[in-house]
Amino acid sequence: MNLCDRDTIRALLERHGFRFSKSMGQNFLIDPQIPADIAAASGADENCGVLEIGPGIGPLTAELARRAGKVVSVELDRTLLPVLAETMASFSNVEILQGDALRLDLAALAAEKFQGLTPIVCANLPYNITSSILQKLAETPCFQSVTVLIQKEVAQRLSAPQGSPEGGAFSLFLQYYMEVEALFEVPRDKFLPAPKVDSAVLRCVRRDRPAVEVSDEAFFFKVLRGAFLLRRKTLVNSLSAALPGWDKPALQSAIERCGLPPDVRGERLKLSDFAALAEALREKPRI
Repeated sequence: MNLCDRDTIRALLERHGFRFSKSMGQNFLIDPQIPADIAAASGADENCGVLEIGPGIGPLTAELARRAGKVVSVELDRTLLPVLAETMASFSNVEILQGDALRLDLAALAAEKFQGLTPIVCANLPYNITSSILQKLAETPCFQSVTVLIQKEVAQRLSAPQGSPEGGAFSLFLQYYMEVEALFEVPRDKFLPAPKVDSAVLRCVRRDRPAVEVSDEAFFFKVLRGAFLLRRKTLVNSLSAALPGWDKPALQSAIERCGLPPDVRGERLKLSDFAALAEALREKPRI
C-alpha cells in the first residue's frame, strides 16, 4: 500500500470514516521520497528504538520500521487507531500507543519499550506542539537524537547561529543541550491537505555534556530568557524587567565585566556569554 498516494489515502480514510482535524494539525505526506529521506536522516538502524509522535496514517512509521529495531508511535487522535492497525499490520516491530506525548512520561516509556536499544525520536510533528515537545525531548536525556519535520521558519530559527538576530531564547535553550541543524526543506504541496507554509527537517543530536558549564542551571536559563523579554530593548533594560531583584547599575556592571558593550542586545549573546553573565550576576548582591 502506497501511503503517500492521494487516491490510496482518500480511499483509506473514507473506509474508516476519518475526517481531518485542523486543531490537531493533521497534514499527511503525499511524496514517498520525503518519509524515506526523513527516516534515513534520523540514522535509525536495528540498534535503535524510535519514538514517533503523530504518525498519521503511517508513511514515516513504515520507513522507520524497515530500519529500526523497534518503533513506538504515539497518536493522540483515536480515530486514526483503526487506520494504523490496517496500515501497520505487516510490521511486527511497530507498536501504536494512543495518548498525548506532552503528558506521557517519555523517559519511562523509553525505558520500558526500548530495552537494549538506543532511544531516538523521529516525527512529522504537528506545528502547534513543536516548541512544547522539543523542550520536553531536550530535557529527556535518554533520547540521543531528535529528527523532526516542522515549519520551515521555525527550523531556521532553531538552527540559527548563536549571537545572530534570527535566533532567540528557545533556540539557545535547545542548542544548550543539542547540536542543531536544519537539513532540507519540504514544500507545502507535498502534503494533503496543504498547509499555508513550507516545512523543513530539523535534526538535533544530544551533546555529551551541555554546551557551557554553569553552576546554577535554573538561574542561567532565567537570565537567558530574561534577555529576550524585551527583545528590541538593550540587554540591561530587558534584564531589568526580567530580574526585579537587580537594579540597573548592578546589571550594567555585570554586563561590562563580561566584556560586553553597554548597549548590547540579548540577541547578540552566545551561550558562553550568557554563562559568564549568569555567574557575574550570581556574584553581585541584590538590592
